[in-house]
Amino acid sequence: MSASLLTTLILPSSLFLIMFGLGLSLSFKDFYLVFKSPKAVAIGLFGQMILLPFIAFSLAIFFGLSPELAVGLIIIALAPGGATSNMYTYLSKGDVALSISLTVVVSAIAPFTIPIIVALSIDYFIGSAAQIHMPIIKTIVQLLVITIVPVALGMILRRGSAKLALKIENGIKWFSILFLFLIVVMIAIKNGEKMLGFMNQLGVVTLTLNVVVLFLGYYLATLWKLSHAQATTIGFEVGIQNGTLAMFVAGTLLGNETMMIPAMVYSILMFFTGATFSWWVTRNLRNKVINEYL
Repeated sequence: MSASLLTTLILPSSLFLIMFGLGLSLSFKDFYLVFKSPKAVAIGLFGQMILLPFIAFSLAIFFGLSPELAVGLIIIALAPGGATSNMYTYLSKGDVALSISLTVVVSAIAPFTIPIIVALSIDYFIGSAAQIHMPIIKTIVQLLVITIVPVALGMILRRGSAKLALKIENGIKWFSILFLFLIVVMIAIKNGEKMLGFMNQLGVVTLTLNVVVLFLGYYLATLWKLSHAQATTIGFEVGIQNGTLAMFVAGTLLGNETMMIPAMVYSILMFFTGATFSWWVTRNLRNKVINEYL
């Protein structure tokens, strides 16, 4: 399969469908929850939109990533959470309503923050004379169309037929996970000869980023006296990103396959680190219940 077909048709179509699936899981009361738990939402936003990109930027410099890979790492750090973070939150007995609220809020803000920060990152790591440019206004419009519009359509369908929305939503959730694996395999095959070098550069840095932000999100929430369920949720929202959106930005909007690699590697690792983090927070909850009982 050609790279052009992947970036011009498959990625945009799949991202549109995934965001439509997110809309199917939402109702207007989810927006009310943002105001009901403002402290939890504010801490989640701080962790995901400020700490995560800052740590990614610091690690890119510390590990000496090549310019394109460094920008790619920033892109995955700017991506919102998604179906995967919501799923892990549910399985780990986190606050699912908070997870969905954070996903919605960050997904609404991301079309505006991604173009600006990515443009600055390109200028910093690659230089103003680079052939890679991100037109900010055009990119904002493109991201709004590919993210906000399908979410709105999904919400409209749910409002009209909740039963139909639930049936479609379950299928799309599994599709989003399977598609992520498929796209990773396709990129790996396409860059077969370079993959070992990419993995040597990115393996440790993406693993470090993922593990650090998962636990940092959790401990940041506990520091502010949030509940265990809310801390678990914020850990996942900060650490589990929408890899499909990141690859869309790098591959489709920027037209750079190399910048897609960090999102690909991160997406592989986050399933394993997410499962490990889920086991850890579940064990902590069980120990807490036992200690309270004793």
